[in-house]
Amino acid sequence: MLRRHSKVVLNNEIVRFIIVGGLSFAIDLGMLMLLHEVFGVELWLATPIAFLTSLVFNFILQRVFTFRAQNGRSVSLFKYCLLVAFNTLAVDLIVNGAEWLGLGYQIGKVVSTAMITAWNFLLYKHWIFRPARRAADDSEEISA
Repeated sequence: MLRRHSKVVLNNEIVRFIIVGGLSFAIDLGMLMLLHEVFGVELWLATPIAFLTSLVFNFILQRVFTFRAQNGRSVSLFKYCLLVAFNTLAVDLIVNGAEWLGLGYQIGKVVSTAMITAWNFLLYKHWIFRPARRAADDSEEISA
């Protein structure tokens, strides 16, 4: 019974996305706290280092496990890098903004993660890891 439920759960793209995202967040926050609190790296530098490190893990698992992408890796990687640049700036601004407001950088990290998760799923599915169109699909559109 457990095996059947796990199959149903793991066959759901959104569930896989959340699992990978959760693991990525744990890597990101853990590394951020380790760099900042243990090694004394300034927050403005520790934040993007931790974020970018977790994104390497995230890209590989989202591509292979979540979306099972078959499209060109270089195209996906280029699009992913554009999104990473935007997300890195957004995360850094939100984390440091929360710290500046006295809320704590941990709260900023949680808030920024919630915000980017929503748009990331849609962009991953429909832009970055979008399945390549087949020639048969193209010929049907032309004849229609």
